[in-house]
Amino acid sequence: MEYSINTFYKNHSHIYKILLFIATTFLIVFMFPKSGRFKYNFEKGKPWQTENLYAPFDFAIQKKPTDLAKEKELLKQQSSAYFNRDKTVKDDVIKNFNTVFDKTFNDTLQFKTELKNQALSIISKFYEHGIINENLKFSDNKKIVILEDNQEVEATEFKNLYNQTEVKSTIENTLTNVFSNSSKNALIAVFFNVIKPNLTYDKTLTENVLNESLQTVSINRGVVEKETLIISKGEIVNDSKFQILNSLSKEYESKDWTKSNYYWIVFAYTLLVALALLMLLLFIRKYRLDVYNNNTKVTFIFFNVLVVVLLTTLIINYKSEYVYIVPIAILPLVLKAFFDARLGLFTHVITVLLLGSIVPNSYEYMFLQIIAGIVTILTVSELYKRANLFISVGQITLIYIIAYFAFFVIHEASIENIHKQTFVLFILCGLATLFVQPLIYIYEKLFGLVSDVSLLELSDTNSRLLKELSNKAPGTFHHSLNVANLAEASANEINANAMLVRVGALYHDIGKMKNPTFFTENQSSGINSHDELSPKESAQIIINHVINGIEIAKKNNLPDRVIDFIRTHHGTSQVYYFYMKEKANNDDINIEDFTYPGPKPFSKETAILMMCDSVEAASKSLKEPTSSKIDNFVENIINKQKDEGQFLNADITFKEIEAIKKVLKRKLANIYHLRIEYPE
Repeated sequence: MEYSINTFYKNHSHIYKILLFIATTFLIVFMFPKSGRFKYNFEKGKPWQTENLYAPFDFAIQKKPTDLAKEKELLKQQSSAYFNRDKTVKDDVIKNFNTVFDKTFNDTLQFKTELKNQALSIISKFYEHGIINENLKFSDNKKIVILEDNQEVEATEFKNLYNQTEVKSTIENTLTNVFSNSSKNALIAVFFNVIKPNLTYDKTLTENVLNESLQTVSINRGVVEKETLIISKGEIVNDSKFQILNSLSKEYESKDWTKSNYYWIVFAYTLLVALALLMLLLFIRKYRLDVYNNNTKVTFIFFNVLVVVLLTTLIINYKSEYVYIVPIAILPLVLKAFFDARLGLFTHVITVLLLGSIVPNSYEYMFLQIIAGIVTILTVSELYKRANLFISVGQITLIYIIAYFAFFVIHEASIENIHKQTFVLFILCGLATLFVQPLIYIYEKLFGLVSDVSLLELSDTNSRLLKELSNKAPGTFHHSLNVANLAEASANEINANAMLVRVGALYHDIGKMKNPTFFTENQSSGINSHDELSPKESAQIIINHVINGIEIAKKNNLPDRVIDFIRTHHGTSQVYYFYMKEKANNDDINIEDFTYPGPKPFSKETAILMMCDSVEAASKSLKEPTSSKIDNFVENIINKQKDEGQFLNADITFKEIEAIKKVLKRKLANIYHLRIEYPE
């Protein structure tokens, strides 16, 4: 029992990764559509590359979306508008007209009978089809159906109906010129008093009839019977063949599969997803072992892959045309901010390969997204600089647009029907990519990671902890600034993380705040606190500044990546001065009492700090420095560290160490303002 528990604790990290791998695989498969998928890729205008294709079953040829849209639009134009007519209105209008007319015009008026007859003929003309009281945007030839008591009584065109606003102009144009203006105006006033609309537009009935008609429109234009030759090998996929192949592909996706087929599809998707995620995990294990050994970081990577897949599947399920609005370029941006470009690009490619199984036009989609990922990795540097992010997002958007334009021209051989709305989607995708800045901040808080943006904040010498260091141990603070400058220059020389090593240098000696006067750089009074202590006690105080620094760093919530510099900047070296002092008085000496606990530097950045710290601290002892003295001094210190094996765990090469030596020699020469010696 005890053995099994111990085994579990020893392997809990591997067990966690296995569970994470299985959980991520099944979550992704759960999000994927469980339909069949056409196994062939085809493009319009390109030759059919595989064997002759015969229809595996009977299926309908679907109409092109543009043709279907035109057919529906034509149906809308040819459809009828329905109006309800009140048949009592005309009789009421004539009755009211006779009454008002007789009151308005007396019997002595000449042409009274003729005027009345013309007026009645105008009324008959108005109500031959009817009068409406609202402005409707129908064409003149729009078919109109007039209903009385829910029964169709007449069919006409919209131009034959009168609008109540047209009454005045119609009367003026109809009345003959034999009548005086006063008679005309009086008659028009009579009309305005009695004319009423008798037609009411039945919008609900019109739309219902139209919808019923639209539902009768067939989305198919024919049927392909089983075993019919669809396309031969080498034959060009023209417009007609493309539509047939596209219909067959959609038939595969919408086909009702049996339970057995469904399980096979799920099993196949599980294999593909598991294989892709396994490649990602193996890559991390082989090339990023420090990331692989950190379960939080592995979880973070898998979580981001899962989020991108989730967003894409949601968009595809809603409307597949919007698939390019998902800002997938955020994935390599985030991973580059926390890890490195190579891991970011590899993860991006794996994610795009996963999505290629479910997106429409998979080849086009994968090409665009992989190119965009490469551009993201190549263009984005120093993400903490806002201008760099805006420039990079602009370049990514431009690449999307150019690549999409090229694919469209290849498919259509023209640009007449190019989908301009897709360009808008790319622009929106670019704007969404800018969300990476707040997203990085959120991830830092959720996963306890540190990015270059946080490092920039930590490098501020006005921060509370560095201000405390400058007040309690001003000499150490000045030493840290000098080391930071040397380390940053060295990191830039060998393409290491300059921002990280600078921050590490600023905080590497914060443990000296606990006993500042025991370190020579802080002894301004000329009194050495070590004079009253034994060499062993003095060595222990010096060594403890590493332990104290780690405690202070954790208390102030410094990231682990920064604490690593505090732990490793002395490696497993000895406090040599007090060791030799003790050895002079005592032959029976334990070297462990004078040795730093380590660990040794395990990255380029921590190795750089060890070199720069030792060189800067020891350079204070140089008297009358010359170029040759500085060169020998730097060589001796770094070669001694190399001979002690301090850099064995760091991925730094001899060539890079030599480059760092040159930088340190040049910088120290500048610090001491060395000039050539002029002859006397």
